Amino acid sequence: MSFSLKQSALAACSDVSNSVLQRRSLSCRSSILPPLVFQNNSKRTNLSLSKPLHVSAVEIIGKDKEPVIKCRAYEADKSQPIEAAAQEVKSEAAKRVKIGIYFATWWALNVVFNIYNKKVLNAYPYPWLTSTLSLACGSLMMLISWATRIAEAPKTDFEFWKTLFPVAVAHTIGHVAATVSMSKVAVSFTHIIKSGEPAFSVLVSSLLLGESFPPAVYLSLVPIIGGCALAAVTELNFNMTGFMGAMISNLAFVFRNIFSKKGMKGNSVSGMNYYACLSMLSLVILTPFAIAVEGPQMWAAGWEKALSQIGPQWVAAQSIFYHLYNQVSYMSLDQISPLTFSIGNTMKRISVIVSSIIIFRTPVQPINAVGAAIAILGTFLYSQVSDPVIHEQTLCISDCQTCRTVIDYPTRYMNKHYFSRLFTYDLHVCFWMIFPL
Repeated sequence: MSFSLKQSALAACSDVSNSVLQRRSLSCRSSILPPLVFQNNSKRTNLSLSKPLHVSAVEIIGKDKEPVIKCRAYEADKSQPIEAAAQEVKSEAAKRVKIGIYFATWWALNVVFNIYNKKVLNAYPYPWLTSTLSLACGSLMMLISWATRIAEAPKTDFEFWKTLFPVAVAHTIGHVAATVSMSKVAVSFTHIIKSGEPAFSVLVSSLLLGESFPPAVYLSLVPIIGGCALAAVTELNFNMTGFMGAMISNLAFVFRNIFSKKGMKGNSVSGMNYYACLSMLSLVILTPFAIAVEGPQMWAAGWEKALSQIGPQWVAAQSIFYHLYNQVSYMSLDQISPLTFSIGNTMKRISVIVSSIIIFRTPVQPINAVGAAIAILGTFLYSQVSDPVIHEQTLCISDCQTCRTVIDYPTRYMNKHYFSRLFTYDLHVCFWMIFPL
């Protein structure tokens, strides 16, 4: 019997002797098939036991007393025979490089936006206006992209905008609340409190939607809540408005995710076009409220004072980077699973916290840094236990031990060194927060 299998499979499986295979073949083959003859080819066959194999074709070669049977198989999670899997490996490698570029761009743009945003808010403390300008800039950029055919315009109808409206309301509240928070407290403190969003997600889903979660999910909330509380109590420049802004932002983004999950299922608009539509609708909602809360008179008076510290290019850059980092994050979500996105979001928050402390020279007490590290660690643990991966068990037609499906559990449940590496990284973050350069 000769198999046409991937050459990248486990080589250890190729050392199985013919005598062992012949003994197993008695229990593997169907009773209607003739006796099997194994060829001693100099070219070894590599057989992978990490994924189930399905026989796609059985061909009898020769009509002698002992004919040779040639089987062709494919892996359970592939839609094509394994002969074409080499091309699949190349495309997977290219996809990983693409995702890596998305992540690096996403994190870099987010760090730059937070720096520009804080600089603008320090000189021009009008968070309602800056929030409006951020949405207006992004909307204008996407309208130009659609008009010049740089990006394909989405096909929408009234039903789409109707289902998007509650998502946009929640997005608007979360965006403004986060900006208000950053105008009152340090960037690092806002992001530490915003790392507690999973706790709001679980509480809202449990109390309002009646959903239940495994005990591990509830246990992961303990370090999140405890770490955020410790960081808030020990914050040197604590401000209640800034604290409540971050908390309201967490709650609003939880409802945004719930509305988006319920209302946008099966919708063809996704990625950057989805975020563009969301920004435009949020802009329509936010503009009248921004005028009512702050107003043109306050904006004009504050602008004269702000020009002595920053120029118009700072406000423009802040708005552009806000749209770009959100656009890239939505493009990333199209390419990866929500779990991977959640992990990337946690790492992004760490990079923003550390970079803002270094750039703005924010004073941090050791106990405050410990609280922040605990909260971030809890967020990471939550992302690991809140999305269990379930694999179905499928048997090949022979139901033999060699071809039996092996359930591929995620390595995060099996690798004992995984969490030790995470804990070491968390300690490094804590160290740089205590002793910034």
